[in-house]
Amino acid sequence: MNIYFACSITGGREFEQVYQAIVQALLSDGHQVPTAHLAQPGVLDIESIADPAEIFHRDTAWIQACDVLIAEVSTPSHGVGFEIGYALSLEKPVLCCYQEGGKVSKMISGNSHPKLRIATYQSITEVVRNTRTFLEECRLGRQTG
Repeated sequence: MNIYFACSITGGREFEQVYQAIVQALLSDGHQVPTAHLAQPGVLDIESIADPAEIFHRDTAWIQACDVLIAEVSTPSHGVGFEIGYALSLEKPVLCCYQEGGKVSKMISGNSHPKLRIATYQSITEVVRNTRTFLEECRLGRQTG
């Protein structure tokens, strides 16, 4: 599958190890992840030199081309929120993961879109398992939100 992975860049990198584990699992399972670089430690430096319009057009094209979007939403991010909304407007299945006990925007937690799935996790192992389960359900056509 072609998977758009979304995570906070400028909002904070507290969950960077989680981002890396998700992306590594996706890549090791044979998926394409055009946004894999977002999980890397130096992403802020790389993305800060790019033109904002260029990033917008690049990322929206990647979302249009993806099969699903997976977002780690423990850290609030305007960009991730936009990406989630954009993917849902295109009827793409979306998984939003966040650390159990964390606070997530009610625009996500209260969203009843049938293509949106929200999953909490307590460990890196659990978030990877949630991601793989979501992808299997999408593959089987059972992802309904």
